[in-house]
Amino acid sequence: MAIIRTENLHFTYQGEENETLHGVNLEIEEGSFVAILGHNGSGKSTLAKLFNGILLPNEGRVLVNGIDTTHEDKLLDVRRTVGLVFQNPDNQIVANVVEDDVAFAPENLGVEPDEIRRRVDSALKTVGMYEYRQHAPHLLSGGQKQRVAIAGVLAMQPRCIVLDEPTAMLDPVGRREVISTVTRLCREEGITVVLITHHMSECIGADRLVVMSEGRIVADGTPREVFAQVELLRSEGLSVPVTTELIYELNQDGWVLPLDALTVDECADAVAAALK
Repeated sequence: MAIIRTENLHFTYQGEENETLHGVNLEIEEGSFVAILGHNGSGKSTLAKLFNGILLPNEGRVLVNGIDTTHEDKLLDVRRTVGLVFQNPDNQIVANVVEDDVAFAPENLGVEPDEIRRRVDSALKTVGMYEYRQHAPHLLSGGQKQRVAIAGVLAMQPRCIVLDEPTAMLDPVGRREVISTVTRLCREEGITVVLITHHMSECIGADRLVVMSEGRIVADGTPREVFAQVELLRSEGLSVPVTTELIYELNQDGWVLPLDALTVDECADAVAAALK
């Protein structure tokens, strides 16, 4: 079942002549981990905001669990279903204590105090930040701040989390923390994850990879299927994982290796088998 569906989705920012999205049709299956990849200006961040109802289509529609996001009286239901985590956690953290920040959204939804306490503790434990519940957010590392931001969204109990370039401002350790957290949310908690990113390594563990360019979808499939399209990705100004790059370059020199050998072990096994 699709938890998010777009139908002939068009969007143009006010005051601009050129469309940002051109008739995008996309379905996100409930419980899946979908990565949306594209260079700057491809429309992927705009799409994230349309999923959550922050932006509304100029033409076409976005359906969240069957609800049209243009129905103003249903917008709260849309945002309860799809939580959005932004690129900069400092823009999403509003309190001086971690647990107060995580409680902010459910408090504004009118959740009972005992239930808020349960949700806050559960969300912080889920992202591995419970021991920091009394800390000041501004003293945390970038990866820790982003995990707190994710906990704040989890406390709303959404069925889907959309993360808009959540690791763009983080170092490699912070990126690993965040990707590990959202992968676990999908695999263990059954939460639908939509990851907007430009880091190839973050996409390898996804169920599906959607590549956008100039407001259109240019590739859609499993990471193995999409990353095997090396020349298409290069033409879009995108790289591929180093394993795929190595195999592609060896094949250019006459080797015959499978481009879908994505992990380091698979790549090593493919090269070893060819050497034999």
